[in-house]
Amino acid sequence: MSRAFVNEDLAAAQVEQPVERQISTLPNYVTPLGFAELQAKVAELHSQHSAQTDLGDAADQQQVAELERDLRYFSSRLHSAQVVNASTCDKVQIGSRVTFADEQDQQQSVQLVGEDQADAARGLINWASPLGRALMGAQPGDEVLWQRPAGDQLIEIIRIELA
Repeated sequence: MSRAFVNEDLAAAQVEQPVERQISTLPNYVTPLGFAELQAKVAELHSQHSAQTDLGDAADQQQVAELERDLRYFSSRLHSAQVVNASTCDKVQIGSRVTFADEQDQQQSVQLVGEDQADAARGLINWASPLGRALMGAQPGDEVLWQRPAGDQLIEIIRIELA
């Protein structure tokens, strides 16, 4: 058998290793809902991984590698999670829903959550983001400086609610 055929077979069998997800060096603060979502994500990934490996030789090896990468990441995040229960409306903390107004009196409402739960489209903002850092510890009536890439903006805290 020609060496060329052996190399082609070997190349076809190789799986491209997916890029590892970077794990933040910040404390992994999560809301109770964020913790439940992490648990569900790990369970879902375990289920998908089991389904693939049960296929034996017919399993999609690239998908198996990606599932294993995601399992490493989300299992690590679940293990390092520190659940924070918002306990007061006196000041902004992780889990708080905050309504604030900008200099043009435009109001916006966001909830501060952990990194893995953040979803700006749903108003869930990472506590360590520029907006999250500006809001943390503020009280109703406080004006804080939101340092944005588009330029700094002064915002006023209107209301804090437990989410």
